[in-house]
Amino acid sequence: MSILTGHDNRLAMANPRLPKHEIAGLAGTSFKHQHLPAILADDAPGGFFEVHAENYMGAGGMPHAALARIREDFPVSLHGVCMSIGGPQPLDKSHLARFKGLVERYEPALVSEHLAWSTHETTFYNDLLPLPYTEATVARVAGHIDEVQDTIGRRLLLENPSTYVAFPSSTMSETAFIRELVKRTGCGLLLDVNNVFVSATNQGYSALAYLSDFPLADVGEIHLAGHAEQQDDEGELLLIDSHDGPVADAVWKLYELVIARAGPIPTLIEWDSAIPDWPVLKREATAAQAILDRHAPATPQEKIRARA
Repeated sequence: MSILTGHDNRLAMANPRLPKHEIAGLAGTSFKHQHLPAILADDAPGGFFEVHAENYMGAGGMPHAALARIREDFPVSLHGVCMSIGGPQPLDKSHLARFKGLVERYEPALVSEHLAWSTHETTFYNDLLPLPYTEATVARVAGHIDEVQDTIGRRLLLENPSTYVAFPSSTMSETAFIRELVKRTGCGLLLDVNNVFVSATNQGYSALAYLSDFPLADVGEIHLAGHAEQQDDEGELLLIDSHDGPVADAVWKLYELVIARAGPIPTLIEWDSAIPDWPVLKREATAAQAILDRHAPATPQEKIRARA
């Protein structure tokens, strides 16, 4: 297991000029640089912003200038998409070093990556590919998570995948696999509710049963996103985790069930293609915030009024 004690304090002292922003109970959105003027002009722009780490691995330029401006006023969540934690080969040391540099540079409130693989030798694929859920895979992925956490000095949140195929060689369920990773590494989890719905629909299992077996106590962030409907070669419904539209009603319902059980976990609206104007994206985050607020713990004043 990674030894994380004391790392957060050392990182907090690394850049004392950065303000500390609370993220608990907030809903946020993916940060898109074209929205920056609208965000800065908005009297109530929202809770936090998430960025893909790989978009900021250059040394400077306009992307960093925009992110630095956002970081002044809002919590930031750093989300990696190319670490290939589930891959069979060792982690790319230079990529991990750049990832660490971003963590130290921006001191994000949350840091996450995917339970997937996306590389082969020196090639990076534009996909998050599934992996078999076996004891051998658990051991390999746990080692990768430990390496990331020891390098960045932070607890990593691991995101459940959206899947379109299953491996016959798997010997455990996805939720059992994820619980074992948490047990061995001390990592946290990023629960993507849309991914649960997509995978359950594509593979014919119950999204409710999956969530009932998911270790919600270890979830540090939630993702919501839109998906697209297609047909497979047999004419059956196939859902694609496309991030190109609003959150579906069925996903909203699952999300409210999760929040009712687990409390107001920071929640992000992902929208990564066919990107709308800022007010459209903000409306999705406002809907998530309303659900979070409904399930927020009562304040002392509210408890007194309830007893009166």
